[in-house]
Amino acid sequence: MTTLKMGRRALIAAATATLSFGAPVFADGHQIIDEIHFIIPGGAGGGWDGTARGTGEALTEAGLVGTATYENMSGGGGGVAIGYMIENAESLEGTLMVNSTPIVIRSLTGVFPYNFNDLTLVAGTIGDYAAIVVGKDSPINSMDDLLAAWDADQSGTPIGGGSVPGGMDHLVAAMVMEASGRDALAVNYIPYDAGGTAMAALLSGEIAALSTGFSEAVDLSNAGEVKIIGVTSDARVAAASDAKTMVEQGIDTTFVNWRGFFGAPGMSDEKLAQYQAAIEAMYDTPEWEAVRARNGWVNIHNSGEDFRTFLEAQETVIGDLMKKLGFL
Repeated sequence: MTTLKMGRRALIAAATATLSFGAPVFADGHQIIDEIHFIIPGGAGGGWDGTARGTGEALTEAGLVGTATYENMSGGGGGVAIGYMIENAESLEGTLMVNSTPIVIRSLTGVFPYNFNDLTLVAGTIGDYAAIVVGKDSPINSMDDLLAAWDADQSGTPIGGGSVPGGMDHLVAAMVMEASGRDALAVNYIPYDAGGTAMAALLSGEIAALSTGFSEAVDLSNAGEVKIIGVTSDARVAAASDAKTMVEQGIDTTFVNWRGFFGAPGMSDEKLAQYQAAIEAMYDTPEWEAVRARNGWVNIHNSGEDFRTFLEAQETVIGDLMKKLGFL
């Protein structure tokens, strides 16, 4: 998948030209923003958490941003954080919120009354495949094994996820089941608040399998805590090259979850240009490549209005799929 770019020099020039409030802006990969505060709509250990902290790590270690701070703000399927951004907009010029496909899904299902158009669209940054994982001691070693267990006892083979019912993890599990010829709506889905809590439930035996982001699964797989039994990529991913794709196992489905950053509504053009310049410049740094590679992310960069066009198209595609699966 290609990385869509607007041009590093153009963005940095724009940020420099619109400099305000005395914030430091330098070209050629030097500091563009003095500090960023990241709002993370879920708990520690989830995909949002990893994306915000990984992006902050790359930006600061590359010298594009002076300091980065982080705040986990769980609740309402991400709605608490979005509400906070909207209600406190005037004081959040220095804040970015990470989000992903669920901001589309949850507005479609009415989990919260907002959508991406209620925020300032900064940039889409990466894509993260989905994965189905089981505990290290589970007798399940493949998707065939999981499907056999599910066929034998549907209610006794719960699949968990770090999102609300009808959310992305649930949707991925349903897509996989449908592609395998099963009833997507019969999945016994157990929701948890973010990926870290869901992973704890898997390791305790509370659920049989977990639908999660690939990057979340890689670290625990490398530590020997879980087995990745299926990935929604179209080819194996180098970060966990032993993990088979769904397609390899006869399940014809692929999926990639974008993640990106939003500002509060009414953010100044000057500040928006600075954020976009810093993110654009980040892609050319070895610090970002190190973060991206270890997480198995795909570079998907959509900035500003390109980001809006991307989200509007996804809203249509996801809406059609959710209607097909009976979630809408």
